Amino acid sequence: MDSDQSSQLLAEQLKHLNTLYKARFDALEEKLNHSKEITDQRLSALESASNDHETRIRDATQGVTQFKLFSGLASGSSSLMSIVALIKAFLNF
Repeated sequence: MDSDQSSQLLAEQLKHLNTLYKARFDALEEKLNHSKEITDQRLSALESASNDHETRIRDATQGVTQFKLFSGLASGSSSLMSIVALIKAFLNF
């Protein structure tokens, strides 16, 4: 009977150990899933911020390009008008 009780005790201890390991494994799995969710959320926020910065830079670049174009046209047209005035004055029109 002594060996039968020892076997039962050992079996119960192994079942308890198995339950503890399963609970530990489940807790680790839950922490891993939570960490993955947080990482995905952070990545999404960084991608959103990056896209926002790209849009702002493109808009600023487009604004500067348009300003350069208009200022170039304005200075070009004033130069053209100066040449026309010079020719007009030279030809006495």
